[in-house]
Amino acid sequence: MASNQITAITELDKSHYKTKVYAGGHFIYADEPEEIGGTDEGMPPGALLLASLGSCTAITIRMYADRKNYNLDAIKIELAICKEEEMNKETRITRKIEFSGDLTEDERQRLLVIADKCPIHKMLSNPIKIETS
Repeated sequence: MASNQITAITELDKSHYKTKVYAGGHFIYADEPEEIGGTDEGMPPGALLLASLGSCTAITIRMYADRKNYNLDAIKIELAICKEEEMNKETRITRKIEFSGDLTEDERQRLLVIADKCPIHKMLSNPIKIETS
């Protein structure tokens, strides 16, 4: 029986700060911009977090729209996260979703509700406990 647990492995040697990321048989780099000592050869970790939320949101919306036979041609999602110094009490992520296609206003509103049902949105909206060993 296959597990649906999400796992990832990251590795960083003496490179500043190009990190290898392995997950589900796939490989990418994470990095930091050159102005803070990175090589800018991959997305910074915060952008990877936003990419996870954006892609999960788009996939969830697409699955629902396909199941309901909505005439949804495309989904564009713009995301931003507040600055680190603004994260004292909460972390604020803004997400602007645009739909292309012949959709009714009710369908558009329903898709915005469905956006909040994506698993990554649920993870980020719940309290998170990180256990380090």
